[in-house]
Formats: sequence, C-alpha cells, structure tokens
Amino acid sequence: MKQALHEVNLATKGRGIYDLTRNAESFVSESGISLGFLTAHVKHTSASLLIQENADPEVRRDLERFFSRLCPDGDRLFRHTCEGPDDMPAHVRSALTCVNTTIPISEGRLMLGTWQGLFLWEHRTAPHQRRICLYSCGE
Repeated sequence: MKQALHEVNLATKGRGIYDLTRNAESFVSESGISLGFLTAHVKHTSASLLIQENADPEVRRDLERFFSRLCPDGDRLFRHTCEGPDDMPAHVRSALTCVNTTIPISEGRLMLGTWQGLFLWEHRTAPHQRRICLYSCGE
C-alpha cells in the first residue's frame, strides 16, 4: 500500500468558490496511486470543501446567493463578531457544509463525474491564506 500527503496553500480574494480540481488531480498523478482514495481536508473553521458543478459558474453563484439569504452577515442573532460581521456567519456556513471529503481513485485518476469538480468555499469576505491537506492511500 502506498500513501502520500501534500498541503496546498491557496490565497483567496475573499468570499467565493475556488477550484482545487487540478491541484488534486496533479497530486494523485504524482503519488503513483492507481487504485485507492483521496481525502481532502481544509484546516480552517471559516472555509469548506465541496464537490460541485464545474461547467456553469452560475451554479456556484446561486449557492452563494442562497447562503447569503440563509446566513446573512451582520445578523443580530450572533454574539461572536470578534473579526467582523462575517465572522460567525462564516462559521455557520462551514458547519453546514464540509471541511473534508473523500474521492475514489481508479486507474490513477479521481473518479469525479463529468460535471463535478473539487472546490474550496471561502466564507470570509476578506482575503485569506487557506491550507488544504491532500492525502491519498492505495496501490
């Protein structure tokens, strides 16, 4: 059994959805694992990972519009506002989505569907440096 570990450092420009698919594909290719799995984990509490539509960017914009309605910045419900009005909403967004995900590997490739990609979802409005741990295991 082979294992490989890599950390991706991603500079975000603030709230938005950033494509990680090529980073993950390159890592899997370089790992030499032909059958197994990839686990991706974002090492933050105000960003998340998702597998989502990779063809029409309007899907990702619609997700953002939905979450803006569901969990608006500056909501008076929240007391945790140490870093601004988007602080607690970013934590709620992260709690409602995922900070890690697993994708099967077959024939040395991620088994994503035709219209799927792996994305980091930045929930804070300001730019951040995000660290995403990629781990693959298999043969």
